[in-house]
Amino acid sequence: MKDFKKYYLLPATPQEIYTALTNPLTIELWTGEEAVMSTEPGSEFSMWDGSIVGKNLEFEDGKKIVQQWYFDGQPEASIVTIKLHPDKKGTSAELRHTNIPDQDYDSFADGWDSSYFGALAEFFDVP
Repeated sequence: MKDFKKYYLLPATPQEIYTALTNPLTIELWTGEEAVMSTEPGSEFSMWDGSIVGKNLEFEDGKKIVQQWYFDGQPEASIVTIKLHPDKKGTSAELRHTNIPDQDYDSFADGWDSSYFGALAEFFDVP
C-alpha cells in the first residue's frame, strides 16, 4: 500500500472549490458524469458514473473533506483528505490519499493530476 500527497493551485476561492467538490450538480458540470454526493457524514458517494465510490467521513465547510474510497478486495480503508487553503492566486488544495493498492498507485496519481484536479482547474479557468 502506498500514500500520495500533493498540492494543487486552483483559480477559485476555497468556498468555490469546496462547493465544486461537494455539490452533486456542480460535480456533474466539471466531470461531465453523473454524481451522488452529500455533505452528511456517513453518507455514500459516487463519482464518474460509479468509477469512484465510497463513504463521506468528515466535512469542514470551505476547508476540509475526508472520504473513504472503496477498492475491491482491499482489507484496509483508503482515506482521501482534501484541505483547502486560501492563496493569493485562489486556493491551495492539499491532497492526501492513503492506502492506495501498489498496483493502482500510478493510475491514481495520474487521475488526481488530470481527471480530478486538472479538470477542476480547467472548470474554473474558463474566461
